Amino acid sequence: MTGYVQDDITDEELERQRALYGPFTQAVRELVDVTIRTLVDDDEIRRAQAEVEAITARLREHQLDGSYGVRFGKAGRGRPWGNTVVGLRNPAAPPLEVEHDESGRAWSEFHLGAPYEGPPGLVHGGVSAMLLDQMLGEAAGAGGKPGMTGTLTLRYRQGTPLGNLRAEAWIDRAEGVKTFAKGHIIGPEGVTVEAEGVFILPRWAREAIAAQDAEKPTPSYFE
Repeated sequence: MTGYVQDDITDEELERQRALYGPFTQAVRELVDVTIRTLVDDDEIRRAQAEVEAITARLREHQLDGSYGVRFGKAGRGRPWGNTVVGLRNPAAPPLEVEHDESGRAWSEFHLGAPYEGPPGLVHGGVSAMLLDQMLGEAAGAGGKPGMTGTLTLRYRQGTPLGNLRAEAWIDRAEGVKTFAKGHIIGPEGVTVEAEGVFILPRWAREAIAAQDAEKPTPSYFE
């Protein structure tokens, strides 16, 4: 499957990259936030723009062709570092740090600030959908029933305020290659959004499992 790259880097190299790119991405994340909130004068904005453009040009001197994809080793979970919800190298991601257990449950506590606003002071409804899509998929993978989103249904119970939030998801049931998962986002006043989804093990993954093809390892998660 294009985009899934088995690179088998060492633990030491993994930690080196994590220590390098994590703080760098957080710095860019802060830049996104302050771009919305800054009140400095016009000349300072123009100077900052020139500096940002110069940095961008330097970084583009050597870059990937296309997106980051998911990289992984022979054992263990992949690195979806470009993912827009959990990506270590994606400043658009909050990011969510998701915990799991083998029963098919996933949960995360996180903060959403100004870049995620829809109605004033509230999280954009599409952002809530995106986060729950990820969380339900995480639960499916955690329970050994991974898949890609087939359907996702949401119920918006109340506005989700910007700030500190919690998301939870779990497997409801599995039927063959389909996994049915549920979840919600919790704010200070209780559940704000509920979700139900169907996650389907894709054909290429089924074929890889059936053939036990070592050259086409099947990820445990489809980030």
